[in-house]
Amino acid sequence: MISEYIDYLREVFADFGPVTARRMFGGYGLYHEGLMFGLVAQEALYLKSDAENVHFFAAEGLEKFSYEKQGKRYSIAYYQAPDTVYDDPEDAALWARRAYAAALRADDVKRRKGRKS
Repeated sequence: MISEYIDYLREVFADFGPVTARRMFGGYGLYHEGLMFGLVAQEALYLKSDAENVHFFAAEGLEKFSYEKQGKRYSIAYYQAPDTVYDDPEDAALWARRAYAAALRADDVKRRKGRKS
């Protein structure tokens, strides 16, 4: 059933470009050109956020991804995708580009930190 959802998401993001999925932490990571821009967990789609794009998620009132581990609640930089991504290919591509741009920025920071070590 989850693989059908992943196949469906590939169609949803077709205008954005090729998307691959890898199992992780009981869910799936969605990747484009080797970078994770989306997360499928708890039967929902989440997209990568950062300081530059979080206002788009906030403006839509979207929930941040969170999980519980050993009685503590944690969250990571992914927000639930708006419902419009499922109905509008242009909107899906726009949100995917925003999430992918956040992934590129995070990757750039990681690479710069790696060079300093």
